[in-house]
Amino acid sequence: MLARIQVGLKLSLKDAFGDNTCKRINTDLALPVNKVRTIKVFTIDAEISQDELAAAAAGPFCDPVTQEWSLTPLALKWQLDFDWLIEVGFRPGVTDNEGRTSAQALELLLGRKLATTEAVYTSVQYLLSGPIDRAGAENIARKLLANELIQRFTVMDRAEFTAAGGIKPFAAKVVNNAVAQVTEINLHVPDAELIRISRDGVLALTLAEMVLIRDYLARPETIASRKQMGLGEKITDVELEVLAQTWSEHCKHKIFSGDIAYEDAETGEKSQINNLFDTYIRQPTAEIRANMGQDDWCLSVFKDNAGVIRFNSDWNVVFKAETHNSPSALDPYGGALTGIVGVNRDPFGTGQGAKLICNTNVFCFATPFYDQPLPARLLHPKRIMEGVREGVEHGGNKSGIPTVNGSVVFDDRFAGKPLVFCGTVGIMPAIVNGVSSEYKLAKVGDHIVMTGGRIGKDGIHGATFSSEELNENSPATAVQIGDPITQKKMFDCLLMARDQGLYNCITDNGAGGLSSSVGEMAQDTGGFELHLDKAPLKYAGLQPWEIFISEAQERMTLAVPEEKLAPFLDLCARMDVEATVLGTFTDSGKFHVLY
Repeated sequence: MLARIQVGLKLSLKDAFGDNTCKRINTDLALPVNKVRTIKVFTIDAEISQDELAAAAAGPFCDPVTQEWSLTPLALKWQLDFDWLIEVGFRPGVTDNEGRTSAQALELLLGRKLATTEAVYTSVQYLLSGPIDRAGAENIARKLLANELIQRFTVMDRAEFTAAGGIKPFAAKVVNNAVAQVTEINLHVPDAELIRISRDGVLALTLAEMVLIRDYLARPETIASRKQMGLGEKITDVELEVLAQTWSEHCKHKIFSGDIAYEDAETGEKSQINNLFDTYIRQPTAEIRANMGQDDWCLSVFKDNAGVIRFNSDWNVVFKAETHNSPSALDPYGGALTGIVGVNRDPFGTGQGAKLICNTNVFCFATPFYDQPLPARLLHPKRIMEGVREGVEHGGNKSGIPTVNGSVVFDDRFAGKPLVFCGTVGIMPAIVNGVSSEYKLAKVGDHIVMTGGRIGKDGIHGATFSSEELNENSPATAVQIGDPITQKKMFDCLLMARDQGLYNCITDNGAGGLSSSVGEMAQDTGGFELHLDKAPLKYAGLQPWEIFISEAQERMTLAVPEEKLAPFLDLCARMDVEATVLGTFTDSGKFHVLY
């Protein structure tokens, strides 16, 4: 059955969220809205009785001190006087963290797990009062209340809403019966076609890179090796997607490590810089460390997910900062949230794993008073600023990690792409189970275990699209919506696993998802065998290449030895953290993926 629970603040109480929304409509859009009232809607898609529905509404879904609930439209029950009602909810397949948490609360109430076909979805109703027409209401929905990249909305005037008896529930479930298949791609085509394949596939590969792959496939030894492994002469979509994410600017930093022809604008002096990173970061760091001698406190530099330094004889400090610019431009809240919880994973996935203690950030935006035309799909700088701030706040707070400092820079050149820097500091014991904590090593025979959040379409092409300029065709799937509560549970569980010595190696499922995490760890052993069909999914219908490269901020990959597998899985089960064995690390020399 499909039922709705509607929850709103008691009419005697001030609706601060609604008042703030009203203020933003007045100041940002200059529309004459006098009042905004908000109602939270929980859509229950499950086999549940009316009594159970009422118990859920009165229990976990409502605060009886400040809120009222209803199983019928609350706006009609209250007989509110409003001119327009706008309801905003997520599109099918987009991660709904509050809905997932609500589903867990419903499970506790019902005393059973929800079936894979059952779920809870959330949306918000905005009741607007003021002399605006339909075009004005739709403008408010599009430009302020909803991000059409990941959300959808319904607009009704009061007469329509009353006549219809409310708004029909959004069909939020993903219906995808696609048959899993691996597609072969012919790269033995003219250069113009290679460029089209890269562009249409959001691969962000240059012509030179596409030609390099094409020429490699044409080698007789490559053809023979592929035939031996049961592969044809054409590259598969899985292989091409993995190469694209690995060679992306986000992962490979091709500009940062490339050759730069530099001209001083003041003196006219010209120079050649061979690898900015090596010249100005790696080499000076090495020289400084050499001069420090035995006082060198750097323990792990340029080789793991984050840097590790010695704090004192008992503790090490782990630190990492990175950017989430493009995702924050498309979806300011979700992009920034996934940025902060994403950088949380890096210290946690460094060495044996660090306990996270604080976050930091730097934001660069165009002025919030920007009044120049914006290209299609670009949001106004003020909306980006407010969404980014809220996303970083929520990502940190819900993960239990305080933000201790930050700064904001305004310059109109950031209108095309804001800069969103997020950093996380962690600490870990100097010695963990008799081993230096910065040390980790996957071993042949270790099980490949994925923990935390499930795999979905959000987070696909995050690495490659970040390597391109933003445009109206930037993909909706590129923004992975982080789930800080799932991540927090996973972190608590894996810290216990660390202290019990239940794994040999850990890393995160960043921009390339399983392809990057397993691929990186397998460098220790020289190969792996991975079964994608065993990976837990948010919903059915994902193709093998999507399963392999989809990132998630609340997901980690571990190398677990055979003798520790049972206690590791038992710990995860007791901590309510999903853990799945996907394969084995080998010394085969092969990046071996099966479905």
